[in-house]
Amino acid sequence: MPFIKKQLHTFVLLNANVYKMPKIIAKKEDWIQLGYQLFSEKGINGIVVEKMALTLNVNKSSFYWHFKTKKDFLNEIISFWVSTDTNSIITMVESKPLGSEKFNALIALAFKKEPYLDFIFFLKRHARKDKKIQLLIDQIDGQRIDYTKSILVEMGFSANDAAIKATLFYKYLIGYHEMIRYKKQPENYIKEVKKELNQFITF
Repeated sequence: MPFIKKQLHTFVLLNANVYKMPKIIAKKEDWIQLGYQLFSEKGINGIVVEKMALTLNVNKSSFYWHFKTKKDFLNEIISFWVSTDTNSIITMVESKPLGSEKFNALIALAFKKEPYLDFIFFLKRHARKDKKIQLLIDQIDGQRIDYTKSILVEMGFSANDAAIKATLFYKYLIGYHEMIRYKKQPENYIKEVKKELNQFITF
């Protein structure tokens, strides 16, 4: 019997080195960041728990440790998008003391091509089936336009002019990113953007 136990112990140790058990738990942030990346690439079809678990080298149960349903997970991803794509930009811009400096900072941050810009493209497509998501997108659009308006007012534009110019700014921003969607962004993009913005916002 001792011999058998020893052989069994050796077998387990050898196989433990060959077959590494996946981690049971991954951090909530790991799931959210991966989900944000996958949604940006494939939309809701990219959110497959089994495949995500393999990528993170964890058990599928890890997902349900943090999120009750796939819908809850999507809401967390959307909150992450709001935080990184809107709130964090506003925070960085607000660190500038003058309106003109804020506007320049906003241009540099908002027009910079990021790897996950298609997130909003897939989110808008998904929103066709979910009115709550569409409402959130509309609120974010409004928040961004209102913030740009506040900067323009600080720069000396009237409230009415600032509202019109902020809306044009935002529409131009969307069009700009759509134009370069599958292209490499020029290194001097800020100079080009400012030149075009000066056609309707003198600064």
